[in-house]
Amino acid sequence: MAMATNENLPPNVIKQLAKELKNLDESPPEGIQVGVNDDDFSIIYADIEGPAGTPYENGVFRMKLLLSHDFPHSPPKGYFLTRIFHPNIASNGEICVNTLKKDWNPSLGLRHVLTVVRCLLIEPFPESALNEQAGKMLLENYEEYARHARIYTGIHAKPKPKFKSGAISESTTALNVGQSIGDQKSVAVGAAVPVQSPLAPCTTASKGGNSQDQPAAVGPMHETGVSGSMVAPTASTLKKDVGLAKVQADKKKIDARKKSLKRL
Repeated sequence: MAMATNENLPPNVIKQLAKELKNLDESPPEGIQVGVNDDDFSIIYADIEGPAGTPYENGVFRMKLLLSHDFPHSPPKGYFLTRIFHPNIASNGEICVNTLKKDWNPSLGLRHVLTVVRCLLIEPFPESALNEQAGKMLLENYEEYARHARIYTGIHAKPKPKFKSGAISESTTALNVGQSIGDQKSVAVGAAVPVQSPLAPCTTASKGGNSQDQPAAVGPMHETGVSGSMVAPTASTLKKDVGLAKVQADKKKIDARKKSLKRL
């Protein structure tokens, strides 16, 4: 069965997987913790706690589900990565359960599949055994079967390093980032323009009428002073302007006096 990846899984399937994985992370099934490969959502990992009252109690069993290109029309394949003595789990870890075979339905979700696998640890089906030794032992001598299963559990099913908290939510969120990141960048750039532009502080300063009340406006004005009108007036230029205005006023007075004298 050909394996899928994020790149060639249909967009609607990726969207559904992201939703399911986020839900499993926020509300995990009893005794099950799910992990995900950031780069390949076609491989779903899970740690399953051995159910109480079974030979698998106190053990933690890591498994994986492999999704094919045509998932969910085809069922995933399940494998135990932790060695386990169980009638329905082969020596290579392959899981034999009807939910992943003839009883598969595309509407079944990952939560249902994982719950069924954990239930298999509670109630094995020796009639359809992949591990013939375990199946035969379960039918003929349960105590011997349980003893073997407990030995395997004690040796192999030690607690695993926990999956990173929130990793699934981060990964599923990342699926939607690519689609909107361009818009976010354009919005960010557009928003940054007026902040970095010198026009905004200059406009604010002109409203205040007193540059001392708004000293922040002086810096941008000097930094961007391309034209003379944008540069803040200095004390020397103010004095020159006042002196020029006074000279012009005196000249007008003298001209007016000359006109009045001519009339006399």
